[in-house]
This record gives sequence, C-alpha cells and structure tokens, in this order.
Amino acid sequence: MDVLGVIVIMLNGLWLFLPAMLPNSAAVVFGGETKIDFGKSWRGKRIFGDGKSWRGFFGGALSGIALGLILIGIAALFGSEDYWGFGGFWGNVGVIACLSFGAILGDLCAAFIKRRLGLARGQKAPVLDQYDFVIGAFCVTALFYPDWIYAHFIEGWHIAALIFILVIMFAIHRTANIIGYRMGLKKEPW
Repeated sequence: MDVLGVIVIMLNGLWLFLPAMLPNSAAVVFGGETKIDFGKSWRGKRIFGDGKSWRGFFGGALSGIALGLILIGIAALFGSEDYWGFGGFWGNVGVIACLSFGAILGDLCAAFIKRRLGLARGQKAPVLDQYDFVIGAFCVTALFYPDWIYAHFIEGWHIAALIFILVIMFAIHRTANIIGYRMGLKKEPW
C-alpha cells in the first residue's frame, strides 16, 4: 500500500471515530442538575463526583449520535449509503450509539477511578484524562460490533487508523479543554 492509501485510511478512521469525540465536550455544555451518583459516597469518597450529571450523560451521548447521523447523511450525499459499513442505516446507527455512549461511559469510569485514587475533580490524571473516552468507545463498540472494530481499526493497514487516533488524541483533547476553559465551561485547562 502506498503512503496516500495509508493517509486515506487514517483520515477515514478519524471520520468514523468523530461520534465518539464529541460526547465528552458536549456533556460539559449540557451538564448540571442531578448528579449521576446522587451525591452518594462509597468507602468515604464520592462515587463519580459533581462533574457527572444525568443531563450531561444523555446530552453528550445524544450529541455524538446526532453528529453521527449528520455524517451518515454527508456520506450518503457522496454515494456511500453504508459508509459505516454495518448493515445499512440501523446498523450504522447502532455503531454510532455504541461509540457515543461508550465515550461517555469511558469518561464515567475514569471519574470513578480518579475518586478511588483520591484525585479531586479536575485534578490531572495523565493518560487517563486523554484516553478514557477512546477506551470506552472502543470497548462498548467491540462488545456489540466486534467485526466493525476489526474491519475498520485492526485488520491489515487499518491499524494505521487506530494508531493515528491514539497519537493525535492527546493534542485534540488538550485543544478542546483549553477552548472549554476560555469559554468558561471548564474550571481547568487540562
């Protein structure tokens, strides 16, 4: 495979992963009100903390799904009705829902781990902060659509798409957090 082919695979992987990249940022915008853990503690520490709300959970995930539907529409305009490659429209929506909810669940798991480690809300947790949603999105999607994950991110040269996502995610995560901080939506720029 030539260099251009690998670049196309990497950009295609990023396009496919976009519905997983939006939910955590959107959750910040939609967040507030009732906390997911209802203010409860476990072993003397909050379960998830004040940063995780039901409104943010569903608002974030549904934003990722909405973005995915827009991307399906864009792909259809260019003649690729089954761009996500999993059984037409409803199969594609299933993949997109798994990516979106998986990203939010990954972030929720990271909050749980951070509370267990005694880290306060907003305190830095390198690697965990940058990749929690990536791991969650891939795990949930692999649970329901393992063939899709294999075909688009593991098989042959498609591993380049996975590596590309892992490499650029740090920069994307950092940029999104700085923007959120400057907009007053986040208390810390990391």
